[in-house]
Amino acid sequence: MLRIGDHTLPHGLILAPMAGVTDRPFRLLCRRLGADMAVSEMVTANTRLWHTPKSRRRMDHEGEPDPVSVQIAGAEPAMLAEAARRNVDNGARIIDINMGCPAKKVCNRAAGSALLGDEILVGRILEAVVAAVDVPVTLKIRLGLDRDRLNALGIARIAEQSGIRALAVHGRTRACRFTGPVDYDAIAAVKRHVSIPVIANGDITTPEQARTVLERTGADALMIGRAAQGRPWIFRETAHFLATGEHLPAPGADEVSTLLREHLEGLYALYGEHTGVRVARKHIGWYLRAHPDAARFRPGIMAAEDSCTQMRRVQACLGRIDGEAMAA
Repeated sequence: MLRIGDHTLPHGLILAPMAGVTDRPFRLLCRRLGADMAVSEMVTANTRLWHTPKSRRRMDHEGEPDPVSVQIAGAEPAMLAEAARRNVDNGARIIDINMGCPAKKVCNRAAGSALLGDEILVGRILEAVVAAVDVPVTLKIRLGLDRDRLNALGIARIAEQSGIRALAVHGRTRACRFTGPVDYDAIAAVKRHVSIPVIANGDITTPEQARTVLERTGADALMIGRAAQGRPWIFRETAHFLATGEHLPAPGADEVSTLLREHLEGLYALYGEHTGVRVARKHIGWYLRAHPDAARFRPGIMAAEDSCTQMRRVQACLGRIDGEAMAA
């Protein structure tokens, strides 16, 4: 169990923020399937850009259960503080600050994990955001810029002193991006040196790995990202395994079909017909990657230009309707 301010996360399982992935339909699905919290895609701290369709969708939390956690990204303390205030007014119950993203387009603006190279600025940002809002503020970081500049311990101490209520640590450096081994021992060192809750992140792909990471790091909670793509039920599987040591049965074909239909309908509703079909393609690919007929059906699914055709071809692949419907 993890507490962040007044919010209790009974299983300590959190969906990681992932740009272009953790939109509202996916967050809702993961919450329903066992995630205690689903952090939003990062929202730029530059409020002048909030008029764009992308930003408006990222700030849409309609129907989401508490706690609504919104991640903000930027490099200017005052701008981040104002973004935090505006997001709280829009329904955020937790503000998360992004200092973990390794993407070039984020780091080139001196934001995301690039901030780890300037500890003074980190302190100014954290203090400004914490002072700006009356909801808990959390922070997501990496171990450092690269293996020669590991400073997660120093950043963690700054976070603790600044009033950060929980710290998520991805066990790689900015230079590693998402490849190479995760340094769980480094996360354990962070946990030993601060009193605030620490959330372990990085390559948690199975219930067994979740238990191993908790034991190895001593972390208070886990953050799962890419392993939930196409497998949103990983949260209920992991919660059950951690509580009982036993595995839940894998979801059957009927349930997968129902969940994927629900997910696609949510995407079409949020993005509209044209964009929704295109956003759905990557999610469909993740759901079907282990399906024995995926290679045969994938070209037709990906070529679909409207939601009805896309949905029909997905259901054909899953065997819910006659496979010949794929070509209809």
